[in-house]
Amino acid sequence: MSARRWLPHPLLSLCLLLVWLLLVNDFSFGHWLLGALLGWLIPLVTQVFWINPPRVHKPFKLCLFFLKVLGDIVIANLQVAKLILGPSAKLRPAFVEIPMLLEDELALTMLASIISLTPGTVSADLSDDRKMLLVHGLDVADEVALVADIKARYEAPLLEVFTCSAT
Repeated sequence: MSARRWLPHPLLSLCLLLVWLLLVNDFSFGHWLLGALLGWLIPLVTQVFWINPPRVHKPFKLCLFFLKVLGDIVIANLQVAKLILGPSAKLRPAFVEIPMLLEDELALTMLASIISLTPGTVSADLSDDRKMLLVHGLDVADEVALVADIKARYEAPLLEVFTCSAT
């Protein structure tokens, strides 16, 4: 029997273990054991629901990307607080359409979630053909710059992590 059959999603298992330890805020051996059991059992039981399991081609880059996203969320919180506490006449809200190169459903979901988690922006809609993402920005000075920023900061790393290069 293959290892993939008994451990279908090793990164998910590791994430579940870490989330369990952080939730219980107890790093005793028993909780490590229970977290490892949950991290192994949940993906094993739910594997029938994963139609096309995503393939991460560069897991280290994915970890670095998540750290960058966390930093962006902190900075965006400060910027939005400054905007909200200032005069509301300075706000320039706008809906912006962003063309998508991502095709993987998980990567698209991650991108839309990252945009919504970052204060000041919200993913509003994804076109039926999944080629255009509608984003609402709280303060959009330049729509072209917002599109370029989202594509460079978030879409390009996700493309790199979830797309196998032909070379």
